[in-house]
Amino acid sequence: MSIISYRISSLKLKKGSIVKFYHQASLNSDPTHLNALLSRATRTQNVDHATQIHSQVIVNRYATFSFLITNLITLYAKCGQINKSLYLFSKTDDKFKTIVTWTSLITQFSHHGMPVKALSFFNQMRSTGIHPNEFTFSALLPACAATLDPFHGIQIHGLISKHGFGGDVFVGCALVHMYAKCFDMGSAGNVFDEMPERNLVTWNAMIVGLLENELYDEAVSYFKEVLGQPAMSPDEVTCSSALGACANMAGGLDTGKQVHGVVLKHGTIALAYVANSLLDMYCKCGSFPDVINLFGMIKDRDVVTWNVMIMGCIHDENFEEACKYFLAMRSKGILPDEASFCTVLNACASLAALNQGISIHNEIIKVGFMPATSVSDALIMMYGKCGCLVDAHRVFQDVKDRNVVTWTTMIAVFQQHGHSNKAIEYFESMLLEGTSPDYITFVCVLSACGHTGRIREGYTYFDSMATIHNINPGPEHYACMVDMLGRAGRLEEAKEFIDTMPIKPDPSVWGALLGACRKHGNLEMGREVAERLFELEPSNSGNYVILANMYARSGKLNEADAVRRFMGKIGVRKDPGCSWIDIKDTTFVFTVNDKSHPRTNDIYEMLRKLKELVDKRSYIAETQYAVNDAEENKELSLWYHSERLALAFGLLALPPGAPIRIMKNLRTCGDCHAVMKFASEIFDREIIVRDINRFHHFANGSCSCGDYW
Repeated sequence: MSIISYRISSLKLKKGSIVKFYHQASLNSDPTHLNALLSRATRTQNVDHATQIHSQVIVNRYATFSFLITNLITLYAKCGQINKSLYLFSKTDDKFKTIVTWTSLITQFSHHGMPVKALSFFNQMRSTGIHPNEFTFSALLPACAATLDPFHGIQIHGLISKHGFGGDVFVGCALVHMYAKCFDMGSAGNVFDEMPERNLVTWNAMIVGLLENELYDEAVSYFKEVLGQPAMSPDEVTCSSALGACANMAGGLDTGKQVHGVVLKHGTIALAYVANSLLDMYCKCGSFPDVINLFGMIKDRDVVTWNVMIMGCIHDENFEEACKYFLAMRSKGILPDEASFCTVLNACASLAALNQGISIHNEIIKVGFMPATSVSDALIMMYGKCGCLVDAHRVFQDVKDRNVVTWTTMIAVFQQHGHSNKAIEYFESMLLEGTSPDYITFVCVLSACGHTGRIREGYTYFDSMATIHNINPGPEHYACMVDMLGRAGRLEEAKEFIDTMPIKPDPSVWGALLGACRKHGNLEMGREVAERLFELEPSNSGNYVILANMYARSGKLNEADAVRRFMGKIGVRKDPGCSWIDIKDTTFVFTVNDKSHPRTNDIYEMLRKLKELVDKRSYIAETQYAVNDAEENKELSLWYHSERLALAFGLLALPPGAPIRIMKNLRTCGDCHAVMKFASEIFDREIIVRDINRFHHFANGSCSCGDYW
């Protein structure tokens, strides 16, 4: 028999336990003792111990003992040395390879994410005349599941029936898991129903499969059946899976509370996995008071517990609290993981909290998470939403293994910052690299086409979704197409496009058309579209405001007042506009005509000077954006919009040359947009305004949006 030429002299022995282990192996080297050492080394997963035992097997000529070879193969694989396992197996004579040896290697291939290799070795095993047993099939079925192709699993299922293992509870459980992973819950249910014996693991496999296939109501039904089984109590997998179903099903809070009662009854609340699932259920069901109460009751909080809590704050749109919980976690000595960093960066992005985002970026570099693609994606989005396009792009360039999320995030950032042509360019680069776009990627690129007037490309991309990429367009894609046509002034074509949609247009589609009607002053179509929106979303104040403003700009003041009175009658109020700016870790918020700031006099004096300077540069006020003021006060009122107050304060408080970053909760008005362009040139400053829709980068008298937003 050919053996591996490991030499004792080549071993790199270390001090302490490894030397002691080596002496144990060499002093008493009978097969039974070596096998005991193999078992111990498998528990510690120490590759040095593996090589020492292997050398003793060779020196003592025990390579014909199949149980030693089998355990060595398993040990190398568990130490992450799957290639050594494969090499050892290949150098072992076939007559010493038993079903246990083959099954061990197939198991390791399956565990190490090598399903095709596992299937190939299974076929090789059968060709040598060795018949599989129930353990072989149990090891092979997860490999079939990993391929996500039911063809392999169906073939193995046939062999299982042929060899008479269809009634084995472990094989049946693996079959249920395999079919569930291949999205065939019908076959999984058939296997489950035909099983002569079921244990808790079998029930769990069915419940988990239903959960993963988004059949939440059925998952809860199976959970309830478990409770009715004699001599069977739900464990942490059963309870956590049921809670996961409740978290995602419609009206799942009441059912989730019932599962909470079961958890308390069976004592699984003490298990971190169950407590975290319970916390997640209350978060996703929107019961944040229950989240806070439960979090306070959990004594042993691990990083997952904190992550769920932080994500719950984000789900509740309480981004400041999310950041506070992250800092609290760090103060408790809990090290963040990838999910922690991704979640808190999401919160920073939503707050446009650049300084905090930079601080977290520094911590990510310090703890070594930068190579993680998911963290890089979150950093790109954080810098993008904080107005730092250059920094976002720098992170993108450093990502080596870019996936569709990485590309989509960068494309979205370009689009949000008014660099729509760049967004389209990167979309094409993504395709050239062989990365397939997803649903969100197409939303971004179609929006980019709309903001650049590239209608032909927009239609091409839209058509390619179904014909090339097998993606059915959703409401967001149709809304982008309507917006694209509307921006180009092709309102009738946009209306016809809506009328021929294969799905029912939702508010986003009609809203895109209403915005186009406002832009091009088509009051007749705008009134018709607005009335549709009033029916679809009667509490959305924006639709009423747009129609009222359209009436006012057309000189129909009575109709405009009628719309505003109707808003008051049904209790709909316009969201008050506000802008904010960060100066030295402090956020300053301004509203229209705001005089609450300690430096109000300086701010208004700066605005007066700015007005004088822009008047000298042929500035003409666009008074149509001052619709609620008397005619004689329209121009003056424009100067007290919240974003201009924030601009004046930024000019006063920030050092010369520093970028001025302003955030606004509504769409910035056209007149403020014009003033920002003048200010960027007059003061030689970069001014970045983030409104509800996008970023505007003002520099040298122009804006990144090209005045097309």
